Amino acid sequence: MEVEFVRIVDPVAVEPRTQLVLSQDEVEEMIGVEVDEEEVQAQEPRPPRIWPEVGTARAHRFQREIDQVREVFEEVTEEEDPTMVSEYADEIFEYMTELEDESMPNPDYMDSQSEINWSMRQTLVDWLLQVHLRYHMLPETLWIAINIVDRFLTRRIVSLVKLQLVGVTAMFIAAKYEEILAPSVDEFVYMTEKGYTKDEILKGERIMLQTLDFKVSHYCSPYSWMRKISKADSYDLNTRTLCKFLTEVTLLDYRFLRVKPSMVAAIGMYTARRMLGGDWNDAFVYHSGFTEEHLLPGHAMLVQKLTEDTFTKQYVFKKYANKKFLKASLFAVEWAMTYALEEGNMENMVLEE
Repeated sequence: MEVEFVRIVDPVAVEPRTQLVLSQDEVEEMIGVEVDEEEVQAQEPRPPRIWPEVGTARAHRFQREIDQVREVFEEVTEEEDPTMVSEYADEIFEYMTELEDESMPNPDYMDSQSEINWSMRQTLVDWLLQVHLRYHMLPETLWIAINIVDRFLTRRIVSLVKLQLVGVTAMFIAAKYEEILAPSVDEFVYMTEKGYTKDEILKGERIMLQTLDFKVSHYCSPYSWMRKISKADSYDLNTRTLCKFLTEVTLLDYRFLRVKPSMVAAIGMYTARRMLGGDWNDAFVYHSGFTEEHLLPGHAMLVQKLTEDTFTKQYVFKKYANKKFLKASLFAVEWAMTYALEEGNMENMVLEE
């Protein structure tokens, strides 16, 4: 079943926001199905399975290799740049690592949905990419919005007719949190070509935040980790631009829902390095916290996604085909097609012992 969302149109000014009262009937109307409280409790999300699932011996070996690199690698500090807060960086990233598990959705949440499927999620993400670029929002806004969508769908059953409302409401919340000048609710109404009213979006905002216990800031996008890993090649522009494209590709692929943001960033950077003829040296292991062997399955999945027959129709491909982004998508797809046979097909998401 194909899902087709409305086109994006320019916003116009309308009346200011009104105060709304949230009731259980409004909750049921928003998500599109009747929700029994006991049923909701029974559907509490299972702990996410973190990918790749490796045996204890292999996990210990990976950690030993990383520890060995950390013992001998000499990091160049950036004390001359106060914006990098080098004296606090280690503690900040340790805290971000702790938050990763809390902000991950159930990767199997679609099993509990009755009207939507993974293909429809991909269509929604593709549309959100268009909205995001059309309104020139920050990269983190996109990542937070899609994380909100996935965590909400983990906890609530949503009808097909309300799926786009979930997406636009998530973008509305993310923009209010991340943007300096966020689009107004009226602009979000016009993004859907009046497919939903202002009242529906505002009610949806309350329902969504209550469902997620108002946890928005807990999520740290791969961009945060990408900036850290980029120190390994002195923030090379070509590598970083290609990495941004590759990480955004993972948003379309539901298999990456079980992958932590830190690993998504590492997989994107590793794949970008491979495409540009670079290696995964000690500097990258040190700054990413992942060995090459650990990233190979994710790299293969990413290449597989790039070689899908319909991938060039996705908006992320068209976005990064622009000269502004160094035509990264054209280069990446051509490379992936050339080397697809060598990379293989990684349907299985567990590293073999």
